[in-house]
Amino acid sequence: MMQTGRLGGIARHARPRGPIEPIDHVSVSVVGGLQGDFRGAVKPGGKGRRQVSLIEADCWDAAMAELQVRPGDRLPWHARRANLLIEHLRLPREAGTIVAIGATLRIEITQECDPCSRMEELLPGLKAALLPDWRGGFLGKVLTDGEIAVGDEIRIER
Repeated sequence: MMQTGRLGGIARHARPRGPIEPIDHVSVSVVGGLQGDFRGAVKPGGKGRRQVSLIEADCWDAAMAELQVRPGDRLPWHARRANLLIEHLRLPREAGTIVAIGATLRIEITQECDPCSRMEELLPGLKAALLPDWRGGFLGKVLTDGEIAVGDEIRIER
């Protein structure tokens, strides 16, 4: 039986250190990644290993709990600067995993998304809380184009 989850959120940022824009739906392509996100375009000669970033809701929740952040003071998931929020599904912690979202989008997980010092600017201790067990998320390369929306099904294909 195939495990499935749901796309709980979509966010993008048009420039490095720019504001995060949560959105309800977006086009994602092999050439440009998440439409409107600065990381998506594959540079000439590049491999596109960081086109899209994903984070599991459970991992974000675990980091907030570890830091004992009260529910009313919690940072939103997109403060992590990830593009896609995965709910109700645990991804394999390995490169090469293929994740399907919606009808046609396919993303290959290329590596763990290590938290950067920017996380410390948001909340002291957050970088360390996101280090274990791929809590900081996943980076991926777009294999096939797709239109996605919050609520779409997410599947692990391999």
